[in-house]
Amino acid sequence: MPPSAWRGYISFGLITVPIRLYPAARESHVAFHEIHKECGTRIHHQLYCPYDERVVSRDEVAMGYEVAKNKYVLVDKAELKKLQSKSSSAMEIIEFVKLSDVDPIYFETSYFAVPEEVGARAHGLLLKTMSQMQYAAIAKVTIHLRERTVIIRPYDKGLTLHTIYYQNEIREVKDYGKFAAKDLKKQEIALAEQFAKALVKPFRPEQFKDEYQERLKRLVESKADGKPAPAHVKSPRLAPVIDLMSALKKSLAAENKSAGASKGKRLKKTA
Repeated sequence: MPPSAWRGYISFGLITVPIRLYPAARESHVAFHEIHKECGTRIHHQLYCPYDERVVSRDEVAMGYEVAKNKYVLVDKAELKKLQSKSSSAMEIIEFVKLSDVDPIYFETSYFAVPEEVGARAHGLLLKTMSQMQYAAIAKVTIHLRERTVIIRPYDKGLTLHTIYYQNEIREVKDYGKFAAKDLKKQEIALAEQFAKALVKPFRPEQFKDEYQERLKRLVESKADGKPAPAHVKSPRLAPVIDLMSALKKSLAAENKSAGASKGKRLKKTA
């Protein structure tokens, strides 16, 4: 088990739940290093000052905030340290909200909240209450010297905690939401819904794989064994759809044919 990222307690009125937080998910990918082609040695990067035309050491480096082009306000690391929140072992619930009101776009990093044995009953009470009422809790906590607003929600027989982005961190994109079609025909909508229903399946995350990472692994394994790189299947180029009705009918026919073939194979296998 990985080391806990935080240890403390959730405060719910006069009830306290001692817990430990463990990272719930981390990105997994094939890692590469930069190598000198001539000798095969891993290279190192240096800090270089173009004004003085020399390599500088880390103790010569300060933090700078750009206030105008090529003009910076220097801030010392000691000054930054004074602004950091002190370590806290308390996570006080500020309010409860309907879980359905929380848009996933606000979720940042996820943690599993594991209760200490002495707090198992209080943890169970909080979990049961939130599950039955379909509530999420908003709380404040200091993690890694930074005060964070977090959302606590029931997940898979336990409580999961998410640090959240603040409103000013949610970006605005100029043309986002401008191109909602207003002249769609009822037949087009009905066919689209029919096609969507034909694709509905239970959510099984284990069936999804990072295919790019799989191809990377095969490439590395082949090169390590002195074999040629495996052939890559190119994706077909898709042309923009002009006739929606025709495209939907063809898509639905192809899906029905595929579903029929899959069902036939299952029946044959069962027989």
